[in-house]
Amino acid sequence: MKTAKETYKKRIEHYEKKSSKLLKEMNRVSHLRIFTAAAAVFSMIFLSKTAINYVTWGIGFLFFIIFIYLVYMHHRMKSVNRYLIMLKEVNETSMKRINGEWKEFPDKGDVFQEEDHDFSKDLDIFGQGSLYQWTSTANTCMGKAKLAEMLTSPCKDKVQIEERQAAIQELAQKRWWRQRLQAESMLKGEEAQDIEELLQWAENDHPLYSRTWVRIFLRLLPVVTTITLLLAFSTNLLARYIPLLLLAVHFFLLSYDVKKRTQELALIYRCKNSIKVYGKILSHFEKVHFESSYLGSLKERLMDSRGVTAVAQIKKLEGVVDQILNRNNMAFFPINLLVLWDYQCMLAVEDWKQQAGPMLRRYLEVIGEIEGLASLALIRYDYPQWVMPEITKTPSRLNAKTIGHPLLTNKQVCNDVAIDTPAKVLLITGSNMSGKSTLLRTLGINLVLAYAGAPVCAKIMECSMLQIYTCMRISDNLEKSISSFYGELLRIKRIVEASKKDGQVFFLLDEIFKGTNSHDRHMGAKMLIQQLHHNNAIGLVSTHDLELGELEKESGQIVKNYHFQEHYRDNQIYFDYKLRPGISTTRNALYLMKMAGVEFEDGEEVLAEKHAVNAKP
Repeated sequence: MKTAKETYKKRIEHYEKKSSKLLKEMNRVSHLRIFTAAAAVFSMIFLSKTAINYVTWGIGFLFFIIFIYLVYMHHRMKSVNRYLIMLKEVNETSMKRINGEWKEFPDKGDVFQEEDHDFSKDLDIFGQGSLYQWTSTANTCMGKAKLAEMLTSPCKDKVQIEERQAAIQELAQKRWWRQRLQAESMLKGEEAQDIEELLQWAENDHPLYSRTWVRIFLRLLPVVTTITLLLAFSTNLLARYIPLLLLAVHFFLLSYDVKKRTQELALIYRCKNSIKVYGKILSHFEKVHFESSYLGSLKERLMDSRGVTAVAQIKKLEGVVDQILNRNNMAFFPINLLVLWDYQCMLAVEDWKQQAGPMLRRYLEVIGEIEGLASLALIRYDYPQWVMPEITKTPSRLNAKTIGHPLLTNKQVCNDVAIDTPAKVLLITGSNMSGKSTLLRTLGINLVLAYAGAPVCAKIMECSMLQIYTCMRISDNLEKSISSFYGELLRIKRIVEASKKDGQVFFLLDEIFKGTNSHDRHMGAKMLIQQLHHNNAIGLVSTHDLELGELEKESGQIVKNYHFQEHYRDNQIYFDYKLRPGISTTRNALYLMKMAGVEFEDGEEVLAEKHAVNAKP
């Protein structure tokens, strides 16, 4: 069976060949267009002198028809080639993701970052080098927002997570379908930034055009005017000033409140490209049969109470958009004057709003859900060796075998981690740069994926339904006059309060209370760990304070010690990032300072060397 990488490489080559072949055909069509245009002109100008007129005009008309057909063919071929380029780009992006080159992807999800979120900043959910940047294949604003929601608002329903897992498993097997979905959404161009404004417009009836008498009047008046024009200018049954007066009324109506009318129609017109792409995405989704109940329920949401599908309703909206497109042509003004085209557009808009307006939000939510699931399904396809985690009903439990950091694609060092009775808190010690913080993020980010319904970077993973809280990257906030230490206290207060409300809290504390003296840090950390355990919370605490290791004995094995080691060779420091039981016996800060160029006195030099010697295996 081919690997994902081999498949992507083959598809890139396939689309390159097809695009290259199509470009050659497009060049031939372009040359034929020039030839037929020249032939049409030649037949009209030169042959008219020697041939019968109708023969000349017939030949010219034939060449003109051929020219129009070739223009149409060239346009179609250009669209197909653009689609091939998009599909090639989709596979190139997937290849970069596997090769670890995904940090250059432009969509980092920065707009979704919340400064005070429970864990997103500490776990690199958004921003440069983030989980969002790595996994997102969403192109619509709804898809991006839904993926962000999946990663920051963990699902708390075990059944729903399992249904998502089944949906992601199924979508992972439909590589072609997912890639076509991604390519379709890429064709939208610049997406409308006022989607919420469009939704508000769709969900609210216009106070004027929703009135029955207004609708009847605006539809009958152009009919009456047209009839009077025919009668007045083709017969003597009616005076000619009557239709002219009616046209004057038309002109007055078109001039009345023109600014507001134009603004409303302009809103829909601005969204024209997005609307067409949304229709294609929904059509792409509706055409495929899915086995999973989760995807089936999404399909059901695309049908209204009358059995009309979302695709049919979006098609109608596209028709309304085409009507609005015509009004923007100045040459269309006479027709506008005769049939009150502006008002016919407004009535068509209102008709659509009454039929499908309240459903538009649901349609777009489904599109977002589809793109979010497709993004997570890509992980399953690219890494089939990763496991779908088991969500257990057992409280306060996390068991993972060979778990690694998902974002360290080619440099993962995996470890086994078990948080279960009696050990509820793992105390992680180790020297600087040994891997403590990375281990905390490894567990946190895999839990985020687990609750989103995605696979995790592990061979086995079982976890309870837990609320994730972190206290890792706390910095000064000058705007709010909050120091890093006080900011840390505020974050810890939130964790403690959450554990009191619901003991199903999973905490990750990295070098807690580092902004105070060693005595207070030791006492504070000790009391905090005891309180969190008392509230049935579980988690990991990393620290340089080796004295905290005594908590293992004092707590009756509720706190369990683990550590990382390093070794030295040829005056260089090396880390294996393997988690070992027990307390760390090494320190490397002085040695690292020496490597950084800090000069020591003779006695201090010996001390630094001693740290290095003690650290050797």
